[in-house]
Amino acid sequence: MRRVLEKLLEEFLAMLPPTIFFFVWLHIVTFVRVLMAKGSHYEPLDALSITVWALILGKAVLLADNLPVINLYPHKPLVYNVTWKTAIYLLVAAVMHYVERLFDFSREAGGVAAGNAKLFAEIVWPHFWAVQIILLVLIVMYCTMVELIRVIGKEKVRRLFFGPMPLPVF
Repeated sequence: MRRVLEKLLEEFLAMLPPTIFFFVWLHIVTFVRVLMAKGSHYEPLDALSITVWALILGKAVLLADNLPVINLYPHKPLVYNVTWKTAIYLLVAAVMHYVERLFDFSREAGGVAAGNAKLFAEIVWPHFWAVQIILLVLIVMYCTMVELIRVIGKEKVRRLFFGPMPLPVF
């Protein structure tokens, strides 16, 4: 039982950084979408939905990072892995963004096919692409930081960022 709890804690701690990252940035993206869609019929995600999406993305990143195809270039310059991971994560983000909008339109139209037709007829493409651009920048930042931390090491990055950590007092 202790071993299972240790594994769960390890998984939770590994999932925490991407989940927090996506939680913060999904709130920012939602805020930007609300500002862009002022006066339209767009209904933003609530905080609970954003939290669920952040948890899903955090777990998805954790799972994806364990796939052999995600780390194709571990011994090449970092730009290779950053570009590769960014492309994969951006594709997933675009699909998720589209499916989120499709879900909204499908509810209004009464079905997925009708919702898809309504989506293509009514979507404001500049808004869609603006969100994708924001996500691109965020994903590049995320992938760059993950690769830098992988190469430099977690402890060294922690010391560089926060300074020397005090020793625990027992």
